[in-house]
Amino acid sequence: MAKPGDEGWIEVRGARTHNLQDIDVKLPRGKFVVISGVSGSGKSSLTSKLYEYYTRNSAFAAVLNLDPGVESMPYNCDVDVRDYVDYVSIMQEYSLGPNGGLVMANDLIASKIDEIQNEVDNINPDYLIVDTPGQIELFAYRSSGRFIIDNLTSDEKTSIFLFDGSIVTTPTNFVSIALLATSIRLRLNLPTINAITKTDVIDTKIKDILEWSTNLSALESAISKDTDGETYALTTSILRGLNLSEFAQGLIPISNSTGEGIVNLESALSRILNLGEEVED
Repeated sequence: MAKPGDEGWIEVRGARTHNLQDIDVKLPRGKFVVISGVSGSGKSSLTSKLYEYYTRNSAFAAVLNLDPGVESMPYNCDVDVRDYVDYVSIMQEYSLGPNGGLVMANDLIASKIDEIQNEVDNINPDYLIVDTPGQIELFAYRSSGRFIIDNLTSDEKTSIFLFDGSIVTTPTNFVSIALLATSIRLRLNLPTINAITKTDVIDTKIKDILEWSTNLSALESAISKDTDGETYALTTSILRGLNLSEFAQGLIPISNSTGEGIVNLESALSRILNLGEEVED
């Protein structure tokens, strides 16, 4: 494993499948990758896969868990906000329900940002992978969530938003999640890569979903077959008011269970972190 201060690049050769065809990439070190998405979309699983990928490619990676309510994780956490706030105690002390407890816990985490940053600095990883809370709306839409992201320092930051493959198999659900992805991108104010998870369990639908992400006519046609007139009019009006390429194009298929597509995802990360470019086909 590379240590902090070693050569500043990782080389990956022969990335292929879907949008990438046998390309070589160099991945920069000293970076900050935030993973977001709806609850159950596979954020923690992808965090684990990314950590494994970086480690195999001689990078020094660390994981920051920002979810104060999570009970278990599929990775060893290097920096954990649960060391700074006790979600259960907060609910009991202030007579709060689960959501209220999470809101207060996130606000308290923001007040501990200097201590969290010091812990990250002491580790000094090439890559810090940030696993966000399962209930993303309680994090991204409050000022404390944006404050945490803004005040964790890094040479470069980017975000990966996960389209849950088990949800976006219908065109209206696809549009709904795409709009959420756009909203989260605006809230976190980070360059964002969109990825679709669970491709191994939606194999028969993945071709349609990828076509929806790049072809507005195909998406509108699918919506017309799937909805009534009022829903069709609303959905297509939203689509035509937004540039499809701004919130769905470049969707990268990945499987958290097999790891397929991780190299392609990292290639897309490199295009942003190296060149400051948005992801395009």
